Amino acid sequence: MKLSAIIRKMGFEVVTGKNYLDRTITHGYVSDLLSDVIANAHVNDLWITLQGHPNIVAVASMKELGGIILVNNRKPEVQTIQKAEEEGIPILLSALSAFEVIGRLWDLGISGSTKNA
Repeated sequence: MKLSAIIRKMGFEVVTGKNYLDRTITHGYVSDLLSDVIANAHVNDLWITLQGHPNIVAVASMKELGGIILVNNRKPEVQTIQKAEEEGIPILLSALSAFEVIGRLWDLGISGSTKNA
């Protein structure tokens, strides 16, 4: 499913990466530990986290993730926004908890990332 369709169906606020919403997303990954995301997330995964610091952009860029969803009304730091725009990483915001976001993404057909993906 295209990231733009996910955004429309989920009602996410797009903070950065408005020119990069045509990516196809089939899997998601949730973690607040950067090392866990580095070890287990895959290319074009949609990453769900509550972290808003600039290091999330570095990880998303390194892993070529499809975007980052910040949950629980978290807002990214100004430096995070700047870095995400430079790297072309979509950052999306949701008032929902990670649990709710994951459940709704699952209902849209976005499954968890696996080693065989």
